[in-house]
Amino acid sequence: MNENMVYGTLADGTSLGSLKLNGNNFISTTEVTKEMFEDNLTEVTIEGGGTIEKHENMELVQISKMGEEWWFILRDIPAEELEQMALKAQLDYLSMMVDPEL
Repeated sequence: MNENMVYGTLADGTSLGSLKLNGNNFISTTEVTKEMFEDNLTEVTIEGGGTIEKHENMELVQISKMGEEWWFILRDIPAEELEQMALKAQLDYLSMMVDPEL
């Protein structure tokens, strides 16, 4: 495997092959769309340079098309942020069920 190449696999098994890595930007020569990542980042495997990294609960930060390449950034969602999201969802649900007039 070329050490400059990174390979990614999303939760549904979608393979993103032959990616280059520049800092925290993944670079693809094939089109990458936001829809590919929606509800598909709960488990992400990144392989490259002889290592395999497994990530849970990632988020797509951005996709940019530069010339004939698509640059995209993924980030891990910290545990604290996941807890806040879960709490907000619970509060939203309770608010909907109680229907308070605020």
